[in-house]
Amino acid sequence: MSIGHAPTKKVFLKTYGCQMNVYDSERMSEALAVDGYASTETMEDADLIILNTCHIRERAADKVYSELGRIRDIKDERAALGKTTTVTIAGCVAQAEGEEMTRRAPAVDLVIGPQSYHHLPKLIARNHADGKSIVETQFPDDDKFKELPERRRTLATAAFLTVQEGCDKFCTFCVVPYTRGAEYSRPVAQILSEARKLVSHGVREITLLGQNVNGYHGVDTHGKDMTLGGLVRELATIDGLERIRYMTSHPRDMGDDLIAAHRDIDKLMPFLHLPFQAGSDRILAAMNRKHTAAEFVSLVDRVRLARPDIALSTDIIVGFPGETEGEFQATLEIVKTVHFASAYSFKFSARPGTPAASMDGQLSEDVKDDRLKRLQDLLMQQQRTFNAACVGKTFPVLFEKAGRYAGQLIGRSPYLQSVHADADMSAIGKILPVEIASVGPNSLAGVVKSL
Repeated sequence: MSIGHAPTKKVFLKTYGCQMNVYDSERMSEALAVDGYASTETMEDADLIILNTCHIRERAADKVYSELGRIRDIKDERAALGKTTTVTIAGCVAQAEGEEMTRRAPAVDLVIGPQSYHHLPKLIARNHADGKSIVETQFPDDDKFKELPERRRTLATAAFLTVQEGCDKFCTFCVVPYTRGAEYSRPVAQILSEARKLVSHGVREITLLGQNVNGYHGVDTHGKDMTLGGLVRELATIDGLERIRYMTSHPRDMGDDLIAAHRDIDKLMPFLHLPFQAGSDRILAAMNRKHTAAEFVSLVDRVRLARPDIALSTDIIVGFPGETEGEFQATLEIVKTVHFASAYSFKFSARPGTPAASMDGQLSEDVKDDRLKRLQDLLMQQQRTFNAACVGKTFPVLFEKAGRYAGQLIGRSPYLQSVHADADMSAIGKILPVEIASVGPNSLAGVVKSL
């Protein structure tokens, strides 16, 4: 925050969807703080309301428009009291909808895509000056990360750090290339600087983010491209940074150097999110994934050879256009072969503008519902098996916050599981050995062991 510029305005910011949106919202808040905005958890108190939207989930735009009905009423009520409310839609729905959003929802003052939010303060000022709605959904040439302020102090012990944006893969079901644009990797020095700032604020664990994070190819100080494996090795040299994670990866970009980093770098957690999406080679080709089922299984074998204790998570889509029962069974076979510690599974839903939305062979909701249930039953069984195998083991747990009960803290295992144990508040921010005693529906319970 600028010196002598006390906050006089309030901003309410609601974040939908992925971890990258969480990161983007944090950066928007930091930029707005410099401009005199303080955060509020109450929409009715806000001079500025921002919905940072995600287009991945089904009916994402409809949910935003529904929320805007309530916001319109709040804006009218505040106007009756002589208060101005600026309504901003940011993120991927904003990028996809563009001017259509201001036409359907006149209460919206600003529509701003995910590549332009560093311009938010000046766009708000322009809107206030001329009273006209603004749509900013171009892909600007300037580096938004360079223009954003330094990371502000946080009480969190774990943080997200975007290193790569956009995607050039053009999977036929996915809107990301259209809403986030072409792949862009941040320079190595910029990432290291932000990481050091976060660590100086008490962050012990950083998760590197990107729509295709293992496709990272940022320029180093010598003007050469560095891979994600190289970036992990650089980050591992930062004193005080104890844990490194990354997501989301594509099988095509899981190179030997990144696999070697899992073998060599203790700070790189033994947890990998690696979507395979479908088990049928015909469906994978229709999705434009450019890998086969056998290649995915072989890749998993190579990763596990390098890091035998690694746990895997994945994304799976069922009911893609034309998928037969036999092809769905091939997906189940991949799950049975690989064994996942956790997974995200979805029914195919058409995204306007994507090739898959107009493909022949669209399946009924009943068929998709049935397949999703059978898949999730198997995935849940595997997750329970993985968690049950943790009982009796001792894990280093990074404690992050107070738990539900007095004297209880919650942290994360190396495998990203939520772990709760009795511990003093002074343990927040520390990594302590915890013997796992039991498994709950969504977490592990353990006992802190003496060092």
